[in-house]
Amino acid sequence: MSKIRITVISDTHTGHDLITKDLPGGDMLLFTGDLMNSGYVEADLVKFCKWLESLENYETKVFIAGNHDRLFQNKPDVAKEIYTSYKNINYLQDEEMSIYFDGPNGEFPEDNIHIYGSPWQPWFYDWAFNLPKNGPGLASKWAAIPERTDILMTHGPVFGILDTVAGRPNDHLGCELLAEHINTVARPKIHICGHIHTGYGYLFDGQTHYFNASVLDEQYSYTQKPLTFDWDPKTNEVTFV
Repeated sequence: MSKIRITVISDTHTGHDLITKDLPGGDMLLFTGDLMNSGYVEADLVKFCKWLESLENYETKVFIAGNHDRLFQNKPDVAKEIYTSYKNINYLQDEEMSIYFDGPNGEFPEDNIHIYGSPWQPWFYDWAFNLPKNGPGLASKWAAIPERTDILMTHGPVFGILDTVAGRPNDHLGCELLAEHINTVARPKIHICGHIHTGYGYLFDGQTHYFNASVLDEQYSYTQKPLTFDWDPKTNEVTFV
């Protein structure tokens, strides 16, 4: 299997058009939630789906919901009717998908890539997809993440990694239960999140490549560019583009 070019983004809050010029194209575009603002306006989801499907320079496009995306939790049937009407995008909510990639010469793929997506996070201002911090409900969501996961997409970060806000470097807002599951069970090669805008960035701990892909800063200005990289699934090496 050859290297896979991936772009990761999150937290556009209806400002998707702002970042189109900074999307170089590749094999996968992965979006980890907060595509809406209030989360109640169906037209916001329609706009996002049209935008995502229009990006023809990516072979596979996958997204999950976030805490601002209330429509997915409050009216899941309405949300599903909208996003399933677009055939070239994929939505994950506590589920996985497998993607096959051809080799460099078009030969049959050696393996497939397993992606799992989940929108949940520790309780945060009574928004969507909140569960009590360190509670059994949240633990059960993470327990569902398969061991064979290659790429894990969650809206919120893990505890202690890319999860702080400006001026509060010791106040970690990530999920401790998610960190525990990643370190002991799932062991994904890549974890992508958003949610905490000032956590934007990248960290590698020797096992997992962590990306906080929030493109808006705390003032909701587009100051943080999409992260694009080439990933070797065999060696788990990442090279930024």
